[in-house]
Parts: sequence; C-alpha cells; structure tokens
Amino acid sequence: MTTIAPDVRMASAPRTYPPRAAVVGWIFFDWAAQPYFTLITTFVFAPYFATSVAPNPATGQSLWGFAMAAAGLAIALLSPVLGAIADAAGRRKPWIAGFGVVLVLASCTLWIGKPGDYAIIPLLLTAVALASVGAEFATLFNNAMMPTLVPPERIGRLSGTGWATGYVGGIVSLIIVLGFLAANPETGRTLLGFTPLFGLDPATHQGDRAAGPLTGLWFIIFVMPMFLFTPDYPAKRPLREALREGLSELKRSINGLPRRKSLAAFLLANMIYTDGLVSLFAFGGIYAAGTFGWHTIQIGTFGIMLAIAGAFGAWLGGKLDDRLGPKRVIAGSLLVLLLSVAAILLVDKDSVLFVQVAPPQAGAPLFWSAAERAYLVLGCLIGAAGGPLQAASRTLLIRLAPKDRIAQYFGLFALTGKVTSFIGPLLIGMITAVTASQKAGMAVLVVFFVAGLGLLMRVRE
Repeated sequence: MTTIAPDVRMASAPRTYPPRAAVVGWIFFDWAAQPYFTLITTFVFAPYFATSVAPNPATGQSLWGFAMAAAGLAIALLSPVLGAIADAAGRRKPWIAGFGVVLVLASCTLWIGKPGDYAIIPLLLTAVALASVGAEFATLFNNAMMPTLVPPERIGRLSGTGWATGYVGGIVSLIIVLGFLAANPETGRTLLGFTPLFGLDPATHQGDRAAGPLTGLWFIIFVMPMFLFTPDYPAKRPLREALREGLSELKRSINGLPRRKSLAAFLLANMIYTDGLVSLFAFGGIYAAGTFGWHTIQIGTFGIMLAIAGAFGAWLGGKLDDRLGPKRVIAGSLLVLLLSVAAILLVDKDSVLFVQVAPPQAGAPLFWSAAERAYLVLGCLIGAAGGPLQAASRTLLIRLAPKDRIAQYFGLFALTGKVTSFIGPLLIGMITAVTASQKAGMAVLVVFFVAGLGLLMRVRE
C-alpha cells in the first residue's frame, strides 16, 4: 500500500514511496502550469500588451512591471502564512485546486484585451496579477509534496525532470499558438503558413489573445494526473485550528532563522537572484520587441528555442545536482546568467559588442541580422541556466529545511523569492519610464545576480 513518508521524528520507522504513476502525476503539474509563464508573462501576451494594447512599448513595459510588482508583493506576504497553515492542516491538493481556479479564470479574462483599447488596460493588468498569484501559490503547494515521492538521493533528478517537463510543455503550447492560432496581421498566416484556426482574426490579434484561454484549458487538462495519481498528505486538523497552530509555528521558524545560518543565507540569496531571474524572463520578450521590432512570430520562435535550451539545461542540471550538489549547480547557473545579461546590454539592433552591424530589415528572413542572432544565442544561454537555477534551488531548500515543516519553509522560500520581487519589475518600470530607455531599465538585473552569487557563497549544504 502506498503511504506518505513519515515525519523525521519517526526516523526509525520504515519509509515507503508511492509508485511511478504518482511521480509522473506530480511531474505533470509543471507541464500544466508552464504555459502561464511561457505564453502570458514572457513570449506572447506580455509583448503583445506592450506593443499593441499599451500606447507604446516603453509605457507597456512600465505598466506590466507595476502589475507584476503588485502580484509579487501579495505572493510574498501570503506565501509563508499559507505554507504554515498547510503544514498544520496536512493536505496540499485543496490549496492547489483553489489557486488553480484563480489561475484559470484570470487567464481566460485576457481574451478581452483588444489592441489599442486603453480603457481595458486596468482590467487586463488585474487579471495578469491574479493569474500570477494563482500560478505561484499552486506551485508552492505542489513543491511541498516533493519529499514524499522519492528518496533523498533522487530529489535533484526529480526536480530537474519536473522543470524540464515544464519547459517541454511550454514549447508545445507555444508551437500551438504560433503554428495554428496567432498570425501575422500583414500576411494573415501563422508561423507554419496556415490560416488561424477557429476563424481567429489576425487584424485584432485574436491569436495572441487566445493564449489566455488556452493557458486555462491546458491547466485543467494536464493537472488532472496529479490529482488522480499522486497521494496527498493526510489531513491533520481542522482549518481554524491549523490557522492558529500554523501561525505559531511560522513565528517560531522565523525567530529561529538566525540559528540556521546556512538556511538564512540561502533564503536571502534566493530572494535576490530569483528577483533578477523572474524580471529577466518577464521582460525579455518585451525588450526584444522594443529593440528589434519583433512581433509574436519572431518572439514566439525565440521562445521555442529558449525553452528547448531550458529543457536540456534543467534535465542536465538535475543529474549534476545529485552528483555535485545543488549549491554548485546554482553558482554555475548564476555565472552564466550574469555574463549573458551583461552581453545582452551590449547588443543593439545595429551593433554587437561595440561592433557596427547591419540592422534588421523589413521583409528579410527570420533573424537575418547579426544582432538578432547574437540575441538568440545569449537568450538560449539564459534559458539553459534558468532551469537548473530554479530546480536546484528547491532541492537545496529540501536539504536544508526540517522535513516536518516543509510546506512552511517552501512558504518562506516563496516569501524570499517574492518579498522583493516587486523591486525588480518596479525598478525596471521606473528607470524605463524616467529614461525612456529599455536598455537602462534592464541594466539593473546585473546587480541582482552579483549580489545573489555573493550571498550563496556563505551557504553550507
């Protein structure tokens, strides 16, 4: 019979793990949730919003940054509280279901975002923020199920496989949008040369807007294996009692962090470098749209290439995690991200690393210019490093945190990943607004990666 791994205080009891179907069901959560990050916040809807809904790309980037900052602040404040309550209550799946509903409904709302309709902007930004809250909280509780699924020596591989699977899901969803739904307004054809399915109108960007409903439907379908096959923690106590006990445990955990120096240093490092990574992914497509004039086809193709690199990086990072340890994987990933972002700031439409090149030309083949190709290479390096960074971070937390309070510490993990997450988008938005320069706004990310890497050096596994 499948059982949940016992509390660490019962270490003498035999440990059993659920069958392979339970692990596969858990992995499919990453596949189910990834289109929100791929289609909405990075490669389709965010660039569409900045270039076609907002008055201009700089204003769109600024407004998007403010919305992401508001969502990040809400996630930061509530994550540790919800995690502590979940540990006290026991079950994870009801929380995943509830926040999944928020994700689905908010994502579907994005369909109404017509180009040039400034009146709808506040509602769109509210929906994006709510969808972000739903996706992040559902992911928090899904992460907290990891220690019960495989032995400790296989946690790194499980985490890396989950991230890699998520990237593949993002690739497939992106191919569906670019190949069959979103068309070039000038030609009326998708990337694969088809007329958009369901009679979607290229002139009003219905293919881009369809990314929202597709994200919701995708989540409903592919989250089901987790609910059907992955065992939940057993219920411990009623919600009201869990609320009281959970908050008490959270207070004790926070007060005890100074005595857990490595864990505290890691949470602080995670706070800083995650802010930089999330901001980089959130604004990478918008930055490309403003710098090179890319539209959905170009940005989406770039996204597919980046996601392929990310899937490979996450898979390889998971194997290296079990062999070398998550701290080394995180450090290596941060170095790659730091160098890549610094190089991207030296790429413009008519120059690469201070060397003048021919700018992109209308009607030229896809990614014809040298600057575009340089951006592709650097973007793939970022994708290859981003997956291992995130996967290894959650395995390092599992190695450092008490096993009987894992959801609570994943809540603190989400807190440190979000408590300053509004700062990155806010700084990018403010600097972009003040300077009217997307490049100046993106330059702040270098500081985040340098600081995160410095703090990581103080962590001992």
